Amino acid sequence: MAEIVGVRFKEVGKIYYFDPCGKTFAKGDQVIVETARGVEFGTVAIPNREVEDDSVVKPLRKVVRPAGKEDLRRIEENRQKEKRAYRVCQEKIAANRLEMKLVGVEYAFDNSKILFYFTADGRVDFRELVKDLASVFRTRIELRQIGVRDEAKMLGGLGICGRPFCCSSFLGEFQPVSIKMAKEQGLSLNPTKISGTCGRLMCCLKYEQPAYEELLRTTPRVGAVVNTPEGRGVVKEVSLLTGQLKVALQSSGEGVLTAFNKADVRVVRGEGGKGEGRPGGRREAQAEEKS
Repeated sequence: MAEIVGVRFKEVGKIYYFDPCGKTFAKGDQVIVETARGVEFGTVAIPNREVEDDSVVKPLRKVVRPAGKEDLRRIEENRQKEKRAYRVCQEKIAANRLEMKLVGVEYAFDNSKILFYFTADGRVDFRELVKDLASVFRTRIELRQIGVRDEAKMLGGLGICGRPFCCSSFLGEFQPVSIKMAKEQGLSLNPTKISGTCGRLMCCLKYEQPAYEELLRTTPRVGAVVNTPEGRGVVKEVSLLTGQLKVALQSSGEGVLTAFNKADVRVVRGEGGKGEGRPGGRREAQAEEKS
């Protein structure tokens, strides 16, 4: 077992493990840590705990110290510098007539490097831009091309549901999302209705999928033959979230549907059903959209 603390470097970002070096940290504590990029400022997201050795990448980097007033002052100064760097970079992009969109700027904690994040439709030759920026800031310059999902996460905004983007609110990492998920959740397959502001399939399809898989496992499918309190019938409509079924009873007239809760019916084996509580249906091909 290894003792760790989990640290985030962005408000909603991936959590990295660090060696607390015998110190105790609480969630929300601000710390200075060693990283591959040098010394960085972060916030404790996971307080001291022990984890299995195989879940830790060795060697485990260390927490240098709790952040002090001087460290917080430097962070505020860096934020002001980032605003100026953003304006200067936009001017240089325009001067070099580059087809790229600047998204954000990030100063390293010790000012040893400035990262410029941008999006572009294809590859961009930004060598001259790097030279121009280096001559202004006199430090190491790194330009990093990101995807549209990363852009949405950095900029934030409101989704079609009216709530802040999931990616900028609480999702630490992006996961592959597939059309199969939209099909199983009974959503329209119109791309404009299941895509987020970034233009990719909505992230909520992924983290809501386990709940739908459980509902699909315990809900009779359309076409299943079921026994109900009012007799045998065939399922014609299913509402996964409410558990309501509309059944055409053998004793009812044509086109007449009766509503039942799934808890009140039982799938008949060998007569169109797949066994009690198990939906049927053909297996859909999965087409994954990678970020």
